[in-house]
Amino acid sequence: MSASDVHARLPAAVLWDMDGTLVDTEPLWNAVQRRLVEEHGGRWSEGLAASLVGRPLDEGARRLRDAGLDLPVEEIIAVTMGEVARGVADAPPWRPGALELLTAQADAGVPGALVTMSHAPLARVLAEQAPAGALRVVVTGDEVRAGKPDPEAYRLALTRLAGLLPGLTAADCVAVEDSPVGVGAAMAAGLPTVGVPSVLPLASGAATVQWDTLAGRTLADLAAIRPGGRG
Repeated sequence: MSASDVHARLPAAVLWDMDGTLVDTEPLWNAVQRRLVEEHGGRWSEGLAASLVGRPLDEGARRLRDAGLDLPVEEIIAVTMGEVARGVADAPPWRPGALELLTAQADAGVPGALVTMSHAPLARVLAEQAPAGALRVVVTGDEVRAGKPDPEAYRLALTRLAGLLPGLTAADCVAVEDSPVGVGAAMAAGLPTVGVPSVLPLASGAATVQWDTLAGRTLADLAAIRPGGRG
């Protein structure tokens, strides 16, 4: 089989969620959010933590205010995101198999997009930590009007990827997500989607396929989930 035949069977592009999918940032988010809520006399709970997973940061900040965090939404976002960004810059907490897949993707010349509800300052830190060329497009929560589970962010990423790959369609690509709202957004954008749950479980049939982990997975495995795809 020629190199061109092999490349033709790979995904045209891979669209990645960030928090919980590529990196395990939930402990970082939870630590700073819990500290702020409790310092302001509010009440932290596991239910509150779960309700924030995958959501836009402004929505999460409003939920923290409802729990007793008496700070402006903009300040909550700035403080929490700043602390998480420092943690990612110091030592990216890669999810099992994520860095290996990003490396294989970059080596194969398959473009990737980071599609996250985190804002640009944090997303850029992670993109810079990824293998060179792996995340050529970045779409963040502060760029869209409607956050996940709305498909706007994924549609914007596809538009930007089409600037690199004219004629690109959603069916040519694969999305990788960990949360129910993220999977819902990717599927609504028409993307074949791998669900790899981390903090919250995914309903049966929510994604095109569900994997327990990215560890040991290959680009051929990603290619195989597309309609008619084979590894």
